[in-house]
Amino acid sequence: MNDFVIRRCLALIPTLFFASLIIFCAIRLIPGDVIDLMLAQNDVASSADRDSLRAALGMDRPVIEQYFSWAGHALTGDLGQSLWQNEPVADLIAQRLPVTLELGALAILVSITVGVSIGVYSAVRQDTAGDYIARSFSLLMLSVPGFWLATLVMVFPSVWWRWSPALEFTPLFVDPVRNLTHILVPAVLLGLSLSGITMRMTRTMMLDVLRQDYIRTARAKGLKESAVIFRHALRNSLIPVVTLVGLQAPLLIGGAVIFEQIFALPGMGALLLDAVFQRDYPVVTGVFLVVGVTVLFINLAVDLAYGYLDPRVRGQ
Repeated sequence: MNDFVIRRCLALIPTLFFASLIIFCAIRLIPGDVIDLMLAQNDVASSADRDSLRAALGMDRPVIEQYFSWAGHALTGDLGQSLWQNEPVADLIAQRLPVTLELGALAILVSITVGVSIGVYSAVRQDTAGDYIARSFSLLMLSVPGFWLATLVMVFPSVWWRWSPALEFTPLFVDPVRNLTHILVPAVLLGLSLSGITMRMTRTMMLDVLRQDYIRTARAKGLKESAVIFRHALRNSLIPVVTLVGLQAPLLIGGAVIFEQIFALPGMGALLLDAVFQRDYPVVTGVFLVVGVTVLFINLAVDLAYGYLDPRVRGQ
């Protein structure tokens, strides 16, 4: 098991290197230049002013040289300074990251809880009314965009019942109750939008496992049905479901950006959008780096869970 963990951790290094390089270069290919935006208010700015500002920001060097300079500082935790706010990027991210992590953690909890429980019920009650309702619900969650549901929740309750989700965010450790009243609604909606595919995968795998010979043997030995389902069938059914959860991590991060905008959550989504509009390269690169590291570690956790559920994987 230790060798398995070491191999998976070593595989993160080249992935993180190429991801950071692509992000660093791609953001500079967006039309428009931060120098133009900074000098836009000065109608008499000369080419000398432009060259001076570019040199002051360190943007007069080749992009590859800028990348390796940035990467060297990033290894020490220094992600640079915001070009507009003149604050360390690491500090800006540290202020916003807990909100995004809390939203993502609650959403994935909702997605797994709803998806797995309904998927198991649907498989066990195959071709019953409950199965048809569960399958219809999963198709609904697959078909309806999450941001559309979020917009409906923001608009229609306020029109019909004069109620809307709280818009004044309170940090978790300041007032947990008020924090949950603000973040629970977007987390549930985001989790439900991701739960449809989890339901379908769980149901499919449970049906396949329940038809295996060892399940019939377990029932023939007189085991309780609950023991057959949860101790034998569910664990083997969860292997592809766990992999699916790992693949949903980028969708979860992307969905969090949209939901933070709709529900006025001060997470990294708002920080990223503002930075993109302002061409604040250090902030954009820093946010994407943190998101990339988060996705990589989520997939590492998925690999470890996969190895735990299926011992054959550890020897690969």
